[in-house]
Amino acid sequence: MEKNLTTGSVFKNVVLFSLPYLLSYFLQTLYGMADLFIIGQFEGVASTTAVSIGSQVMHMITVMIVGLSMGTTVSVGQAVGAGDRKQAAHNIGNTVILFLVVSIALTAILLSLVHPIVVAMSTPTDAVSGTITYLTICFIGIPFITSYNIISSIFRGLGDSKSPMCFIATACAANIALDYLFMGVLHLGPAGAALGTTLSQAISVVVSLTVILKRRSIVLKKSDFKPCRAVMGKILGIGIPIAFQDGLIQVAFIIITIIANQRGLNDAAAVGIVEKVISFLFLVPSSMLSTVSALGAQNIGAGKPERAIQTLRYAVMLAAGFGVLASIAIQFTAEGIVSLFTDPSTADGAAVVRFGGQYLRGYIFDCIFAGIHFSFSGFFCACRKSGLSFLHNILAIVLMRVPGVYVTSKLFPATLLPMGLATAAGSLLSVVICLIAFGVIRRKSTLVLVEE
Repeated sequence: MEKNLTTGSVFKNVVLFSLPYLLSYFLQTLYGMADLFIIGQFEGVASTTAVSIGSQVMHMITVMIVGLSMGTTVSVGQAVGAGDRKQAAHNIGNTVILFLVVSIALTAILLSLVHPIVVAMSTPTDAVSGTITYLTICFIGIPFITSYNIISSIFRGLGDSKSPMCFIATACAANIALDYLFMGVLHLGPAGAALGTTLSQAISVVVSLTVILKRRSIVLKKSDFKPCRAVMGKILGIGIPIAFQDGLIQVAFIIITIIANQRGLNDAAAVGIVEKVISFLFLVPSSMLSTVSALGAQNIGAGKPERAIQTLRYAVMLAAGFGVLASIAIQFTAEGIVSLFTDPSTADGAAVVRFGGQYLRGYIFDCIFAGIHFSFSGFFCACRKSGLSFLHNILAIVLMRVPGVYVTSKLFPATLLPMGLATAAGSLLSVVICLIAFGVIRRKSTLVLVEE
């Protein structure tokens, strides 16, 4: 399970670590789409809408949990890189206690807020009952969702990105099978979708715990589970800024969707389709963020900051290179891609394809810039400076992305291309801030990138 990533070819380490991570993200995206696809085969619009709205809420919560768990990946990674197995075990033990409390508290809070959340999402009347049922069951399963993501963060901190990929593959297969059982055979509707999601996560947790017990790479003692303010403070100090950052990014996307909705049904449909396409393309930048965090943490912990910087450079090259290729390809295929999600033979479908093509041609440049600033965010996390990641993302959202989309939506009512470019401009601002912050860190620390 434990793998030392502080020696050998840096480029090879980046590639071999990021590929399982990339596949994990792909499976997680597929996992999230399975409920919607399957319920659409057996239930009506109201049930489909309920699962769609509930899935958006759960995605936001899951993203924030993943962000919070970044503190564990970095803390464990630095201890492993330093060869301090005792500290690694102490970090893992404190992580278990910390997130046990977090998951229980989060479950209680969310269950008490089910109805206000459904109202806040402007849920259509026919879908209210199904949405409440879906969210209630999923909220009860929060401890399983938290457990899976924390276990995965521990494995990645230990240098193992393949095991989490296997865990999510298990959850994905179980979810699809359980969805067909609960929704197809038993006709439980949104409740069946929620049960499939929750139970598949529980199955994944059981499998991952079995793997941990068999390998025993890090042996935990009773004393490792004794709460330590310094250890928990370090984990939360890294994870909280990332969790809030990811949560606010999701809020920004919701705001952009609302702006598009105000332009009309066809524009809203076009933006919705493009967001799905972009979410797949962003799997590469996301995998680089996590790769740089894990590899960078180990190398910094080992006192090899130059290898951490090399990791960042290779990640930027790979992610930005992918973004450039994707941007070129999209300029020739935008309408064809959008037409896969609607019927272009109808008047409304043709309008959606036209608007979607415009939006995608502008938005796709975000893939280049996101690849760069995602990689820098991973580096900042590895340096225990995750506040910088939070800062550049929030500034990009507040100063450029949201106001830019709003202004261009008003100035250019006949096309979505400027709105797409405005989203990319937000990431460009992030890149500029990241480059400035990186230069300041190097000058001030003289390559000693972690505060002692």
